[in-house]
Amino acid sequence: MNTEKDFSPLTPNIVRALNDKLYEKRKVAALEIEKLVREFVAQNNSTQIRHVIQILASEFALSQHPHSRKGGLIGLAACSIALGKDSGLYLKELIEPVLTCFNDSDSRLRYYACEALYNIVKVARGAVLPHFNLLFDGLSKLAADPDPNVKSGSELLDRLLKDIVTESNKFDLVAFVPLLRERIYSNNQYARQFIISWILVLESVPDIHLLDYLPEILDGLFQILGDNSKEIRRMCEMVLGEFLKEIKKTPSSVKFAEMANILVIHCQVVDETKITNDLIQLTSMTWMREFITLSGRVLLPYSSGILTAVLPCLSYDDRKKSTKEAASACNHSLMKLITPEDDEEEEEEEEEENKTATGSPPHKDQPKAEGDGSDLLDASQESGALSNISFFSQTSTDRPHVSLDLDGIVQVLDRHLHDSSTGMMTRIAVLKWLYHLYIKTPRKMFRHTDSLFPMLLKTLSDESDEVILKDLEVLAEIASSPAGQTDLSASCDSGDQRLELKVPSAAGAKPGYLTPSGGSKAVDASPSTPSMNSYFYKFMINLLRRFSLERKLLENRGGFIIRQLCLLLHAENIFHSMADILLKEEDLKFASTMVQTLNTILLTSAELFQLRNQLKDLHTQESCALFCCLYRSWCHNPVATVSLCFLTQNYRHAYDLIQKFGDLEVSVDFLMEVDKLVQLIESPIFTYLRLQLLDVENNPYLIKALYGLLMLLPQSQAFQLLSHRLRCVPNPELLRTADDSASAEPRAQQVAARRASHAPMDYRELLEHFDRVQSKHLEVRHQRSGRATDLSDRKLM
Repeated sequence: MNTEKDFSPLTPNIVRALNDKLYEKRKVAALEIEKLVREFVAQNNSTQIRHVIQILASEFALSQHPHSRKGGLIGLAACSIALGKDSGLYLKELIEPVLTCFNDSDSRLRYYACEALYNIVKVARGAVLPHFNLLFDGLSKLAADPDPNVKSGSELLDRLLKDIVTESNKFDLVAFVPLLRERIYSNNQYARQFIISWILVLESVPDIHLLDYLPEILDGLFQILGDNSKEIRRMCEMVLGEFLKEIKKTPSSVKFAEMANILVIHCQVVDETKITNDLIQLTSMTWMREFITLSGRVLLPYSSGILTAVLPCLSYDDRKKSTKEAASACNHSLMKLITPEDDEEEEEEEEEENKTATGSPPHKDQPKAEGDGSDLLDASQESGALSNISFFSQTSTDRPHVSLDLDGIVQVLDRHLHDSSTGMMTRIAVLKWLYHLYIKTPRKMFRHTDSLFPMLLKTLSDESDEVILKDLEVLAEIASSPAGQTDLSASCDSGDQRLELKVPSAAGAKPGYLTPSGGSKAVDASPSTPSMNSYFYKFMINLLRRFSLERKLLENRGGFIIRQLCLLLHAENIFHSMADILLKEEDLKFASTMVQTLNTILLTSAELFQLRNQLKDLHTQESCALFCCLYRSWCHNPVATVSLCFLTQNYRHAYDLIQKFGDLEVSVDFLMEVDKLVQLIESPIFTYLRLQLLDVENNPYLIKALYGLLMLLPQSQAFQLLSHRLRCVPNPELLRTADDSASAEPRAQQVAARRASHAPMDYRELLEHFDRVQSKHLEVRHQRSGRATDLSDRKLM
């Protein structure tokens, strides 16, 4: 430095001492500067004061010579001490050169700069707050300084500054938040610790409402929560905990909607191997749970994003039990937000659309269309990758009405159903959601039914019984909801045309049953029969198609599925519709197998008790119509047809059918079915039939039919069982009494008259129908046999 240069009012001795390499001499110079400035203060000579500060800053603190810079720093601190309470008038000139030295490569000089700034701030106290951002920016750099002495000095200055902010009520939070938002994304551990400590302090000051700006820093806080340092994670958890407490105390002032996307992102784990990610997910899921509870319908437009985050967590194992429980609570709370009023919006939307179409300007507060993609998470994105998450566009919070983003929700639910890696509990939750939506918003949901239907049918092949049960509940609601009155012309599963099942014509429909021309023409057979809509027949057609294409599904789960449907949709409707559809079935082997399955369910399942009683006596026109409908399809399986006649007490017709068995091709499978029928006769289902064997005179064809079955059987266990039963049939002469002989014929006439009055059935026509069906089966079997022989000959050649 040029010592001959004029540094007045600084004396040459002060200048030399400030440039000296020894700290003690620089300290003596600082004392002289302090004395000099005090004199200027006493004289109220601000011009000279500014001149001294300018010389110390430009000629010393910003000098190229290291010792000069050290002298300038201690000189500026001395000026501040001398100025006392008046230092606030010169803070900009005092602080800026010191902060510049924070970037010096010499760690000693950075330490001295920290010491000088400490003295300046200590004197100025609250007057430094207008320059807080500059101080914070400099301190945030020193917090990550590699030199321990510099870090120690910066911590002292940091504590001092925190005390000043805590004591003051003039902190400019609005100006500070942008800097905080920028610095919070630092990856340096010390810088993160520094940021967290400041947020803790600001949050503790009653006059500083940092919660208002939480949406701007929440994402950064969750980033810090994933730090490798346990101490930093603990501090961050403490900060987030304090914020959550405040949110619970003052929910009305919280900007829930602005933070929804942030939570959605952090609820999704990117790398499941990292423990820190589990902590982030658990914390954000806990926040989400509280948000949904506290905000109510405010978060309803964000439902699709929330479900994207929540649903996968429901399948977590016990290692993530807390996250799973929080996710389950979120899911339950979100589901409760949807009400029937969300379905009523449809009329308002249609009115607005009509106004727009006719040229009327829409209302200024018109809700945003549900199909607007900006409010949805992109369904094609992977839920785990942060970079692939699309943000929602925040809707106006001034609107009193919050609309449901149903399209987005269905998109998310459908994606999880299609994903083969989706866990069982997640699939169950998805199906519960669909069922809930069909209950609460049926009109809107039926817009999505055609796209959902194929996947719902495919889900019937799921490995879990619980999943299948929930799936059946959804399908049953679709089939019975009054909102589903639509045209039957569209196919629900048009992609697979290997089996063509046609709905019977309306002319062939029986009175009292659903006509396939549409649900609006359905007539309930009884008060307990639920109203079926046009999707009911679609469901039955596609269910049978699925059974035909997946025989293992029919073998393993067919009975289970049909029994549950009988509980959900009324057994009479299920059996009547399936019988109608099977009547037109072209795959006769499948038709026979399906009839055998339905017959077994009819005769053995507790769920079919009421239907069996309805068919037992054929005492109503409806029961007779149902018998005729079942009979025509049951003809695909002769033994099943006989068992249906036994159930309905049509013993003479059963005997006539058995007489025709001699003309049929009796195979091993056929004899096994007869064997099973014999076992069923011994079951509780046919108790009434066995008791009727006591009344030999009025039930001769029952005995003849049983003897006919006995003659069909080879000398097997079933033969011995039935033979023993028939040996127990009493001699009618031994049972005859005077009363019996007088009333036997009138009783028989009464039974016949009762049946005739309700349903005059043409049993000859039924037998002819049986013959036609069996002829078709025989023809198909011969064709198959011919093809097999031809194939065998080709192999031999």
